[in-house]
Amino acid sequence: MYFTPTSSSWRAPVEQWFAELTAKKLQRGVHCSVQALEHDIRAWLADGKRKARPFVWAKTADEILDKVAAYCKRISDSGHYVGLGPACEWNSLVGRKA
Repeated sequence: MYFTPTSSSWRAPVEQWFAELTAKKLQRGVHCSVQALEHDIRAWLADGKRKARPFVWAKTADEILDKVAAYCKRISDSGHYVGLGPACEWNSLVGRKA
């Protein structure tokens, strides 16, 4: 079985987006019709696109790969993980030493 942490899952940003939509438009809004609700949501989406800004990585690729390699080493040495060899063979994939 493979576990994907919530923080790295594609569902987390989707859930955050729906939570923001709910908090900003659905809970506080008054809509007399489905069309009014749809118009309000579309206006909110258009405003969000105008305010969009690119994602800026806080860490370098080397820092991220080092952290993944350390995690792989930790789980492969735990005695609970069966399958891949030492350090999940990750280090050999990225050309690093454990």
